[in-house]
Amino acid sequence: MKVKVLSRNPNDYLKTRTGDLPKLPRNVDPDLHPHASQREYTAALNAVKLERVFAKPFVGSLDGHRDGVYSMLTHPKHLPIVISGACDGEIRAWNVTTKESMCAVPAHSGFVRGMGINQAGNMLVSVGDDQMVKMWNVQDMLQKSTVDPSSTIPSKSLLTGIDYQWGGSSDTFATCGTSVGIWNINRNEPLRNFTWGVDTITSLVFNKVETYLLASTAQDRNIVLYDCRENNPLRKVVLSQKTNQIAFNPMEAFNFTAACDDNNLYTFDMRKLSSPLNVHMGHVMAVMCVGYSPTGKELVSGSYDKTIRIFETTKGRSKEIYHTKRMQRVFCTHYSADSKFILTGSDETNIRLWKSLAWSKLGPLGAREQTAYNYDKKLIQRYANHPQVKRIARHRNTPKMVKSISKEHTVIRSAKRVKEENRRKHSKPGTVPRVAERAKHVVSEDS
Repeated sequence: MKVKVLSRNPNDYLKTRTGDLPKLPRNVDPDLHPHASQREYTAALNAVKLERVFAKPFVGSLDGHRDGVYSMLTHPKHLPIVISGACDGEIRAWNVTTKESMCAVPAHSGFVRGMGINQAGNMLVSVGDDQMVKMWNVQDMLQKSTVDPSSTIPSKSLLTGIDYQWGGSSDTFATCGTSVGIWNINRNEPLRNFTWGVDTITSLVFNKVETYLLASTAQDRNIVLYDCRENNPLRKVVLSQKTNQIAFNPMEAFNFTAACDDNNLYTFDMRKLSSPLNVHMGHVMAVMCVGYSPTGKELVSGSYDKTIRIFETTKGRSKEIYHTKRMQRVFCTHYSADSKFILTGSDETNIRLWKSLAWSKLGPLGAREQTAYNYDKKLIQRYANHPQVKRIARHRNTPKMVKSISKEHTVIRSAKRVKEENRRKHSKPGTVPRVAERAKHVVSEDS
């Protein structure tokens, strides 16, 4: 005889630990839950509203400089260490965790135009308006309140930028001014000089993946690519406005982004400089600096309009805009090595620390918190194109000045489009071609 009995597994309904939530049986049959999608939509709406409620990106400021912060870099080995250079020639080393200055050095007379640090994190090089290249022992800077340079090299001309070649055993760095010079730390003269044009070269940066590649920007609107093993520059592109700074993508070696005076940023593939991959818009004044996240998926820019913006590398519009009432023109921006924080240096002597994800919680998340966070994130992604969810997710408060200038720029662009359409309408077909936005800003390319 066959006997049927009820069999229950205690693991299905008993709590594993005392603090756990009670386990509830749930039937996932859709016929029993006719309003599931409505409840999900309400949950997604509440989740995106809570993101805006908890969006408090400002973490703190590092106060100690007596003049505007013009250059900055992060230590490649120690996460909380930041080194900054000011317009009065002072270099400071900071501990971001304690928000204290560890070392203050009167390094140069005039601006600290640039700094570079090697991958080992023990050698810092700097240049200033005094035409001196100075080398510093970073370990001494982290242990003493003030130090002397380990070596000083006089330059024959004014230097406007410097960067150290990436690589564990590299002893090469590059400077720019009237030309791009490749130096060895053991020599007092550059190994070779590159020139292409006659205007002053304002900045340069090494590629951290293809370590022999570097790029420079000049007053004559040029962006020039070099291989420091060669005797001549590789390629050049001329934009419609001057470029202030360049940053290479740390995950995609061929891509770099240029911050320009025409309020935009342009992401290029160095193999095809005739047209940018993307145009990042949003700033209303000249973009002074740009920096990539270590993941290569985001970039942060600082502008003369006293704001910083965070862009996804594949998007043309910013996902975040950060500003404060006291923050002035931003000259340098950097991501922390864990990509969770952003450091900015501005004209009013402060270094500010921001969260890269405005609504993220500081500190570790509990298991239930992490589960709830992942669930809300998936809900927002699922309903991202619903009008109300999209409106709330996109909304940002901007300063009155930025908003008024942005409206003025919108009117100007609209008038230009109308004028172009009228010219096209009253001209012979084909004489007024349509030009893509990405192709408008590149004047010429040379190799």
